[in-house]
Amino acid sequence: MSILVIGEHDNASLRPSTLNVVTAAKVLGDTVDVLIAGSDCQGATREAGTISGVARVLVADDLALADGLAENLAPLVQSIAQNYSHILAPATTYGKNLLPRAAALLDVQQISDISGIESADTFVRPIYAGNAMATVRSKDALKLITVRTTSFEAAEQAGSAAIEPISGGVDAQLSTFAGEELTRSERPELTTADIIVSGGRGMQSSENFAMLEALADKLGAAVGASRAAVDAGYVPNDYQVGQTGKVVAPSVYIAVGISGAIQHLAGMKDSKIIVAINKDEEAPIFQVADYGWVSDLFEAIPQLDAALESNQA
Repeated sequence: MSILVIGEHDNASLRPSTLNVVTAAKVLGDTVDVLIAGSDCQGATREAGTISGVARVLVADDLALADGLAENLAPLVQSIAQNYSHILAPATTYGKNLLPRAAALLDVQQISDISGIESADTFVRPIYAGNAMATVRSKDALKLITVRTTSFEAAEQAGSAAIEPISGGVDAQLSTFAGEELTRSERPELTTADIIVSGGRGMQSSENFAMLEALADKLGAAVGASRAAVDAGYVPNDYQVGQTGKVVAPSVYIAVGISGAIQHLAGMKDSKIIVAINKDEEAPIFQVADYGWVSDLFEAIPQLDAALESNQA
């Protein structure tokens, strides 16, 4: 079976999510192609060509595809779909926007957010905010699937795939790209960080998040937050971890002042090690934590900060 992975990129470089999806694709078949659709996207194309296990990189380079508009990308996916048994994309904003449109054009049912593969037609996906797992089987000849990237290891980049230009860039004139405002940070990006320090409503104010930012800088970590902290205006929306935020699986996740609502746990419970700091010993976060510290965070964080400084000295 031939599998197509839709590469997520910014034209200049490939998003790490694509590497995880390729790993899932290799479970399904021996022949894996990656689609890079963009404009002036040589950088992303070169990176895709180095992914181990990829046979070909299909490159659609057209101005209509420059901004990754799903309305323009979906017809392209439709035009090449007959060559594949499965089409996979990351379960990120990019994939969640694109694949349902392509599925509608192809008249097939999309399978969303899979975390496991049992066979070519049977998949496992979380439901009820991750509190249960559903096993789903598809009878469609062509299967369109979004992949929970935290459930699959990133593929290595030691390959040398063939690069094949294709046509298909058409402006559907259904939407236009108005612009973007990106948050710039020297810290690691949340979804790829090895260590994350997250704060919840217990932080009490945006000013108090400076404590976590200082701790994160010492650890080389990213900073996250619960929805409660975001809704309270303590930090921007792109800090949010959870069912309606970003799904992460770092080596270490430090939850500070976070009670542990199921919506938050859905976004971080796959972390390798979870450390919880909360003054409420009955907080649900302790049920999933590997290490729990029952303490007032305004006492615990300075102590942890001092211990790190002492260790680094």
